Amino acid sequence: MAMRVGIAGIIGALVLASGAMGARTDWRWPSFPAGVSAPALPAENGMSAAKVALGRRLFYDRALSHDGSMACADCHQQARGFTDGLPTHVGVTGDMGVRNVPGLANVGWRSGLTWTDAGITTLEAQAMVPMTGTKPVEMGLGDREHDLATRLDADPCYRRMFAQAFPGAKGAADFARVTAALGAFQRTMISFGSAYDRGALTPLAAKGAAQFKASGCASCHSGPDLTDGKVHYVGTAAPRESDDPAYGGKPPPPGFEPPPEQFRTPSLRNVAVTGPWLHDGKADSIDGAIRRHAAAHLTGIDMPALLAFLDLLTDGDFLKNPALGPPPVGCPVPA
Repeated sequence: MAMRVGIAGIIGALVLASGAMGARTDWRWPSFPAGVSAPALPAENGMSAAKVALGRRLFYDRALSHDGSMACADCHQQARGFTDGLPTHVGVTGDMGVRNVPGLANVGWRSGLTWTDAGITTLEAQAMVPMTGTKPVEMGLGDREHDLATRLDADPCYRRMFAQAFPGAKGAADFARVTAALGAFQRTMISFGSAYDRGALTPLAAKGAAQFKASGCASCHSGPDLTDGKVHYVGTAAPRESDDPAYGGKPPPPGFEPPPEQFRTPSLRNVAVTGPWLHDGKADSIDGAIRRHAAAHLTGIDMPALLAFLDLLTDGDFLKNPALGPPPVGCPVPA
């Protein structure tokens, strides 16, 4: 999601003001592939089982929106690689989103978040964008931190879970603790189980992998998650992109800001299930997405082979991992 409010500084102040953000150090990461270390954590937000459980409950709870109609999980659906299958997602006030929902596989390793903004570098800061952003409105919390706190504190289960996740913290639930818990849960969205990770490529996919490198795709789609985390001009910001149907083909309204021309390289993990594709969701096939921004590099490419390679980046276990799905009924407070 693109940055739409000046959040980074606000988050820093919230975290410092929230008191003890840590909890018991009882978290154990799973084993990672060779060369992959555990994701770096913000100094103010260590991992704990209690914090992850709280974040999971919050992620699936529509209480995090102004009118109780939208949860994080409505835009980030596990079976779709934590995307939603839509070009963009409408917010609680009817505002249409402007960016395609990105997948969340291995998001804990990202050094840059959102499609365009360079200042969003933590999951805690990013969570404030959909919750409080106004251009467009998504979850609609804006200046309603008090309302959110009242809503969460009225739930006995949340009172218990916040107390266990943030021992020593005082006061009502606030944005800082909500985003800290969400960040902890999102860092558990780990995906290293695809055929690509296992080295189990079919001959056709192996040919596609070779072409992926030879054609230059790997210069941006690099590293374990096939993204360099940087923004690039990829030829997708058309000169008249402002001729959106929302404006009826007319000149844009006063104050219209032209779309950026550079977008962050998306991870290709689970790319086969995360469509529609590209920053605006206007590519309804992977083939179309490739041709839209990489046509100049496709001479001699065997597209079926390339698509076969990309298809084997899907991690079926990740898409069905019960630990990443809706929380159990009741009040699951880790012992």
